[in-house]
Amino acid sequence: MYTQENHHWGQRLRLIVPLVLFLILIVLSACGATEKASNSGATDKVESDQNSGANTNSTTKTIATVNGEIEIPIKPQRIVAEEYLGSLIALDVIPVGAPELTINNYYFEDELLGVSDTGVYGSPSAESILALNPDLIITGNGESYEILSKIAPTIVIPYGDLKNAHEELTFFGQLLGKEKEAEVWLNNYDQQIADAKAKVDAAIGKDASFSIMEDIDKSTYVYGDNFGRGGQPVYQALGRKPPSVIADEIMEKQWAELSAEMLESYAGDYIIMTSNSRTVADFEADPVWGSLPAVKNGHLYVWPEERSWYYDPIAVLAQTEELVTWLTSLEK
Repeated sequence: MYTQENHHWGQRLRLIVPLVLFLILIVLSACGATEKASNSGATDKVESDQNSGANTNSTTKTIATVNGEIEIPIKPQRIVAEEYLGSLIALDVIPVGAPELTINNYYFEDELLGVSDTGVYGSPSAESILALNPDLIITGNGESYEILSKIAPTIVIPYGDLKNAHEELTFFGQLLGKEKEAEVWLNNYDQQIADAKAKVDAAIGKDASFSIMEDIDKSTYVYGDNFGRGGQPVYQALGRKPPSVIADEIMEKQWAELSAEMLESYAGDYIIMTSNSRTVADFEADPVWGSLPAVKNGHLYVWPEERSWYYDPIAVLAQTEELVTWLTSLEK
């Protein structure tokens, strides 16, 4: 039954409903603006929300990756780094977890005391990573993305995409809001590399060819400028070149397995050799290796994989210094 009370209540509703609708529209407009700002994200590899005009109070930003756009913390506090530890350490960022192989990196293992082991390199333990409660995961292995991305925002940077110290430090400086730190580190790096190169250029003819090789399991491999084993310090930092007849091939493919018959073509005037089982004396005593000019002339450098495998900016700088000491000590 319609009463006077009903009448007054109807009048109140006619006043309240427009007001509620107005408030809802305001909220929706604000949400839409925030979402639009968030989605404007990175147009290149990394772009911060502040640069794209988003709310500067936001705690996250959107970046473009090989797996599409993902939202990550602007200032991550608990990073699991399956790869690229050297770049993080150079920026004073210490992760909460990393694979045993990288934790034991010869060049910065002292910096990683207390960092948790996340399993075998390339095959991370999802349980171990989950227990660390990360807010960002960095990896070079796209195969583990589906598992890792269920734990925390995961950035895949495929091996070889970042080709030198400048690309790595610049990328991670932008990613982590450490642009100034990256700039300072790279300026220092460039000066040290320039000094090292000048010393080598004064001691070794510029036309001398260099080969990056590895002796493992009775096989011999040769490498380019972005596959570890000394390629980065020799070819990138010091500006040296492989033998001209194979230079284009090895720089494009980055690695090749060699037969004994191929050694002469791939062996430069200087050979940087990774081997855990053979010494310079062993190579000199070998009939095949001992016949190569580099070996006969004492231009063979042998180091173990624990010193040659790494290719991060910190390792490259240290490897460069090590090779410069050897090269400048040789008799002309």
